[in-house]
Amino acid sequence: MTRREPPELLVAVGEEGSDPVVTHGGRDHRVDEFAASGHLERMETDLADVAGLGVRVLRHGMPWRCTEPEPGVHDWTLWDRMLAACAAHGLEPIVDLLHFGLPDHYRGFADAGFVDGFGRYVDAFLARYPEVSWFTPVNEPGVHALMSARWGIWNDRVADDAAYARALANVVEANLGAIARIRADRDGWWIGSEGFPCHLVTDDASRAAAEATRTDDWLVWDLHLGHEPRGAGAALAEHIDARQLARIDALAVRDGHHVIAGHDVYPAALKRHGVSDPALPDPHTVAATYDDEARRWHARYGLDHWIAETSNLGYGPEAQVPWLDAIAGVVDDLRADGIPHRGLCWYSRGDQFDWHTALTVPIGEITPVGLFTQDRVARPSAAAFATLAARWATA
Repeated sequence: MTRREPPELLVAVGEEGSDPVVTHGGRDHRVDEFAASGHLERMETDLADVAGLGVRVLRHGMPWRCTEPEPGVHDWTLWDRMLAACAAHGLEPIVDLLHFGLPDHYRGFADAGFVDGFGRYVDAFLARYPEVSWFTPVNEPGVHALMSARWGIWNDRVADDAAYARALANVVEANLGAIARIRADRDGWWIGSEGFPCHLVTDDASRAAAEATRTDDWLVWDLHLGHEPRGAGAALAEHIDARQLARIDALAVRDGHHVIAGHDVYPAALKRHGVSDPALPDPHTVAATYDDEARRWHARYGLDHWIAETSNLGYGPEAQVPWLDAIAGVVDDLRADGIPHRGLCWYSRGDQFDWHTALTVPIGEITPVGLFTQDRVARPSAAAFATLAARWATA
């Protein structure tokens, strides 16, 4: 089978489908972003809207819990529909197999029981869909662990360093195991996605604080890419069982073959050190912090990378076009300096729900970050994104 190579500059749109379990009103509540947006009912027309922008790459995935409602029992209906819609509209999917939610028969991410089960799910997916080439097996592995076992607001809902380290190790092992399965089965690509905090600093003290935080933030990269953890990351890694660390090290991706690492960059994720003003700086100032962080990241890991998710999250919708202009300009600058940056993905096509509370208050309140509104009306950002897609198509 002839497999398509990703373009030199990826211009993609994502579809939001997070589905963690949270506590709301004193009881468990399954978040369902697809249900809130109505995407499953309007999938074909939603994907037509994406293609209508001149975009040819789509980040998308169906919930594992819907595909495997019981252990080893699979219902591929949603995947069949989504992949058929992609083919109909000329969209190449970057397939996302795990996006914050587990099937009900797994207890959580700090419990290693899901790791082997995810491997079996990946095997079943590969057997059914030999044509798929581009994969994000686990969306944002570090964020899975952070939200579930450090902040304690999703899924496991525990909050301590030991649980966080276990959850992180489990999710990394699951992701690396999936990448190994994909590589053994076909000449596919790992096109990653990971939370990517950026740092605003003012002086030497704040720069030192940012670097200490960075060693913690980048433990997820060190584990994936076979680097020795540093600082706070090394202290966290001491909580991981030595046998599991050895398995992770054996699976670590140490080459750049068919790898595009993913940075998920949101204004709302900016970390400020020594800055007393609570207001979010303007888009160009925030984008400049990504320029600095991406250069630091590339100096350590040396891989091709892209912005796997971005939007105006943290700003109102009126800032979408200024933010897109600023962050796309950073991509252009990095590439002009010889850094192998591979583009960006606007996340997401439509508005999301309840992300201003990190999904912990699931009441259906719109988070206005889409190129299209919940009513499927194109915002000015949609035209701006179409213009970017046309410009980068010739790069």
